[in-house]
Formats: sequence, C-alpha cells, structure tokens
Amino acid sequence: TVRPCSGAGICMDNSKERTTAMDFEIRKCGREDIDTIVGLIQTVYEQMEQKEWFAADNSEYTRKMLAEGRGTAWMAVEKKSGQPAGVFMTAIPFPPGEMISEQEGNAQEDYEENLGRDIGLPESELRKVVHMDSAAVLPAFRGFHLQRRLMKAAEEELQREGFRYLCCTVHPDNKSSLQSVLSQGYRIAKTCEKYGGFPRHILVRELI
Repeated sequence: TVRPCSGAGICMDNSKERTTAMDFEIRKCGREDIDTIVGLIQTVYEQMEQKEWFAADNSEYTRKMLAEGRGTAWMAVEKKSGQPAGVFMTAIPFPPGEMISEQEGNAQEDYEENLGRDIGLPESELRKVVHMDSAAVLPAFRGFHLQRRLMKAAEEELQREGFRYLCCTVHPDNKSSLQSVLSQGYRIAKTCEKYGGFPRHILVRELI
C-alpha cells in the first residue's frame, strides 16, 4: 500500500525567464494559510501534463504536517494583486527531539522514508535531515525564479535551526527543474524509484 507520500518533488517553475515586471513578497506561512497552500498545490497539479513528475501530497498529509509543525511553508505573493503565486514546503522526516516507537504509526513510516537513509547517511545524522518537500508555482507567475527564491528563504531559516542536509527529489526527465536545483548547490546523490515506483533523482545540499 502506498501511503500519502512525503517529498512530492521539485518541478513547478520551469518556464523561461519573464521580462514583464512583477514584484513579489516572499513570506513564511502560518496555519491560517493552510487552505491556500493545499488549494494552490492541487491547482498546479491538475494543470500538469506530466503528472508523473510530481507526486502531489494529498491534502490530509499537507494539513497534518503543517498543523503539527513538522512542515513549514513559504509563499510568494504578487504585491499588486495580492494573489498567491507559488508555495514551497519543507518537511521534517520525523519529530525532532523524540524517539520513534512502534506505536506512533505514521511517524514511524515518515522516519523510514527519511531521504538521508536512501543516500546512505548514518543513523546519527538522520535528525539533521530536512526534506525540501514540494514546490508549486501557478502558470501565470512562472519565469520569475520563484522556486529559487522560495527555496532560498527556506534554506536560510533551516540553517539557523541547525539542519545540515537538505534533500529533495526531481524526476530525471524534468531537465529545467533539475538544472535549477543543481545551480543552487545541490548534487545528485542517488537515482532510484520513490513514491510507488516513480523514478527520482535524490539531491542533497550540505550546509556548513
């Protein structure tokens, strides 16, 4: 049985650079933004032609991660209209500072899905792993490097919080997003099947 997957994938801002002037605010989301985040991710997914590039987390998973503080989201808002343009979400593979027991159900499954384990990190380092989980940018706002800007905002906070390994997944055929992530200092650590049999590059960036 395939559970609602964590680590949907980075793939949602692969258009050419835009020349039209737009100004965006990049801000950290609160719980009051959860409905907007869920709706934006679903809207983008439904419009995709290559749906296998993005294993969209179901709304229950997204709501749970954000409500429990095990996921954090950032949003790009177009300043003139106030319209949400894109979101980016991180996920902690299992609750920090807690031991995982067999009784904890989904938390145990999340622990086992830690991408650090996929790339061979020792158990002692797995608590320093965070998943750069999902990026989604609406078509009207692509080409403004919002994926890159959202990830950068997330990375700055994650570094302050003491995380060391930033892991994400990209479909091998998604050349634009792969190049975008590689240009931000990530490297391909492994290529394997994830999310119920879909091919993925697992990329990692180690913070110093």
